[in-house]
Amino acid sequence: MIRAAILTVSDRCANKQQEDHSAPALVEILSRNGFEICDKSLVPDEQDVIAAELVRLCDGGDCDIVFTTGGTGLGPRDVTPEATYSVCERLVPGLGELMRAESLKKTRHAFLSRGIAGLRSNTLIINLPGSPKAVRECLEIILDILPHAIEMMRGGGH
Repeated sequence: MIRAAILTVSDRCANKQQEDHSAPALVEILSRNGFEICDKSLVPDEQDVIAAELVRLCDGGDCDIVFTTGGTGLGPRDVTPEATYSVCERLVPGLGELMRAESLKKTRHAFLSRGIAGLRSNTLIINLPGSPKAVRECLEIILDILPHAIEMMRGGGH
């Protein structure tokens, strides 16, 4: 079983001005596909806070994958990719490229998403957009390759 954590990045959700709809969408899809949800957290759009939470989730050894949702756009406070980059030991550029390329079939705005993926402490971090619709679409693009990615991270073959 793959253990997944969900980190929502949103000033409005953190300040209780808006309800988080992206994390429940992730929970639903992941649970339906046999993933175990090991942690859920919510932080504001603050690079150092995001980075610290990613370190906590990855270095604890309880999660195979951390999905972030939110903070991947062009807004002045969208800093999730920068926070992710700052804590990763190795990048996995193909995941972000695949999500953007496949999302382009639905909207030209796909190329405005800056989400990245990388590894820290044998945990895969994947940035997803903040809208529930985009979360569903992007997760479904990569969902079938995640078990193989986790197997490779654990030392399995290619």
